[in-house]
Amino acid sequence: MSLSKIAVRLQARALAAQSDRGDIPGWVLITIMTAGLVTLIWSVANTQLKSILESALNSVKSPG
Repeated sequence: MSLSKIAVRLQARALAAQSDRGDIPGWVLITIMTAGLVTLIWSVANTQLKSILESALNSVKSPG
């Protein structure tokens, strides 16, 4: 294998490694945004969610 072929392969690997670097911050951002949305929805609908859960549990406990 010639020196130029080795250099081309090394450059290709370096470019591939650089293009993958953006994926991790994207996933971190998606995770943080999802957690923020869940927290926001939970804080707004806390009372309604509690009443829905209580009525569902009461209907299972006493079927009549």
